[in-house]
Amino acid sequence: MTPLGLCLAGPTASGKSALALQLAAHLPIEIVSVDSAQVYRGMDIGTAKPGAAERAAVPHHLIDLIEPEQAYSAAHFVRDATAAAQDIRARGRLPLLVGGTMLYFKALRDGLDAMPAADPALRAQIDARAAAEGWPALHAELQRVDPATAARLAPHDAQRIQRALEVWQATGRPLSSFHAQRTDREATQRWPLIALEPASRAWLHQRIAQRFDAMLAAGLVDEVRRLRQRPALQPQMPSMRCVGYRQAWAALDAGSLDGLRNTGIAATRQLAKRQITWLRSMPVHTRIECDAVEVATPLRDVVRRWLGG
Repeated sequence: MTPLGLCLAGPTASGKSALALQLAAHLPIEIVSVDSAQVYRGMDIGTAKPGAAERAAVPHHLIDLIEPEQAYSAAHFVRDATAAAQDIRARGRLPLLVGGTMLYFKALRDGLDAMPAADPALRAQIDARAAAEGWPALHAELQRVDPATAARLAPHDAQRIQRALEVWQATGRPLSSFHAQRTDREATQRWPLIALEPASRAWLHQRIAQRFDAMLAAGLVDEVRRLRQRPALQPQMPSMRCVGYRQAWAALDAGSLDGLRNTGIAATRQLAKRQITWLRSMPVHTRIECDAVEVATPLRDVVRRWLGG
């Protein structure tokens, strides 16, 4: 069965984007970003967004869609990614969906059940409790009622913890139960998933540190300073909860950048750990060690097999 598109997923700093560009040099590929942070305009350095030269060399989609004050959901992603993939295939090319936002991959491949609309009164109650008890306490509560969702969220991920508790209180069902589970082989073949995973956690940690250092050198703090000048942008918004931005915002609030490198690297490591947990729970067609000496060739062989299928 010819897939609608190929998915290339892996933890942050695993080399996904560079490998995708290498593939595009040999195969008729256009890249669809699967990154919940790259959808925001003006957030370039901290999201490792592809530059102008990379976008000129290979078409990229689902980047710079909205302003940081706006919201973007998994449902929005499924709609936009499906439309982009259809357009790419209509041009006789292959959509390669690349990124590390595992919820987006899961929603695309498994679908999402209809979830209840936001309830402002419930959200206000949850926010009031968070102000009094702290988000880690509410995360601990979420672990009791919806352990599957809690395992994928950081204890300070206010926006997602709030939504998960809101759904639980409104329906009596855990948020994870709304994620439809497709088990038929045909459904998973429509969006085959190639997983990049490191054999060595130390290798990934070194790359995370190098990447965060590069972001700091490229002007991440100045980027966050510019974002802070936007009157409507608040630190609790999803865009500013992204790893790197949250830590830089907090450092600027504190008036000291001394601990930013350490907190940023630690948060990125935690993100990578959650991404790997997601990946290992998902049906995967091929797993490739991203810290192997040669990665591009076996990856290219896998993609060519699908193209020939």
